[in-house]
Amino acid sequence: MSESKPSKQPPVPQGTAEPEYALWDPLDPDVAGVFRGLSAEDAAYRDRARAFVQEEVRPVIAGIWDRAEYPLDLARRLGELDLLRDGIDVPGFPEQSLLAASLATMELSRGDGSIATIVGVQGGLALRSIALCGSEAQRERWLEPLARGTELGAFALTEPTHGSDSVSLETRARADGGDYVIDGHKKWIGSGGVGQVSVVWARGDDGRVQGFLVPQDAPGYRATTIEGKVSLRAIWQARIELDGVRVPASARMPGANSFADTSRVLQATRLGVAWGALGQATAVYETAVHYAGQRIQFGRPLAASQIVQARLAEMLSQLTSLQTLLMQLTRAEERGELTGPGASLGKYTATRTARDLARNARDLLGGNGILLENRVARHFADIEALHTYEGTETVQALIIGRDITGMSAFA
Repeated sequence: MSESKPSKQPPVPQGTAEPEYALWDPLDPDVAGVFRGLSAEDAAYRDRARAFVQEEVRPVIAGIWDRAEYPLDLARRLGELDLLRDGIDVPGFPEQSLLAASLATMELSRGDGSIATIVGVQGGLALRSIALCGSEAQRERWLEPLARGTELGAFALTEPTHGSDSVSLETRARADGGDYVIDGHKKWIGSGGVGQVSVVWARGDDGRVQGFLVPQDAPGYRATTIEGKVSLRAIWQARIELDGVRVPASARMPGANSFADTSRVLQATRLGVAWGALGQATAVYETAVHYAGQRIQFGRPLAASQIVQARLAEMLSQLTSLQTLLMQLTRAEERGELTGPGASLGKYTATRTARDLARNARDLLGGNGILLENRVARHFADIEALHTYEGTETVQALIIGRDITGMSAFA
């Protein structure tokens, strides 16, 4: 896509009436040419995600976010458009490269953080867990419906008392005859109460972490939607109580035998979170540029002010650096060369950068910056969640620091 320029003719206010701002048009900032030369296949996934955002997400998302609704119709549309897989190979579906999945995540996040998180939960976590750790029968049962969005899945790892230290999870799965009985609590589980299956991570009789496919309608499985969130309001996360939930031995994923297997799933999604941050950073940058060109103060557009141009230059510099870093890390992952600390560096840098851009853009919009209709406030809030999940800033820093020094500082 070629780079388009914001309009140089801002609307002229009539008396005390405020003009209607046009803040959603893509600008495609790509000073370093990071996205030039994409394959037709990769570009097609990006363009499909962008069209979905512009045509189906844009008209409704502010209201959905404000009312804290879960847009199940949009989740199903993501499946129909083949935007739910996050790069996972599923029989009957065309090949989707890691870069194609990353570009789709970027575009979906540019539209809304909750919409992108639906994909992160469904494809990045639930689908990936089954693809990497499930049996042949489990993959045959679940991969296609999860990829198509006809059924929803969840990834139940985090517990009320174990977030960053999820390796210490206390949910138990004890063998009982030919079954397993699961007891424990989970928290912050996306789609944990509106789907069909949850990938539940629990400690087995031998003390090792194992993975189980638990139907969400199983007796003893109780999910309560977490309310009062100020971030990611268009996806529901749940508190889950597992009270003597009985599942057959066939529900255990044979490839999930330790927390190292859980970590394989998490590491694979960490780069996707970074691309999500890039998408949200792009959204707030675009909004700031459009607004600066259209908002008249002191008889001229904000964009004609030196301080505003300096701010926009700073934002573009940060955005370009982030684009370059993530493209390099993604190419390394495609070659099989990306390390765990490298993935952590991507997530650490991306969410910190996106936070800074959102802060700058929110301030540049003044009072209009806190209105949902003006886009920035929603991203400003959603980036806070993105900054925390899939490993907090502190956890990422400790992973990177351990790699730098050769010494672990985890308490």
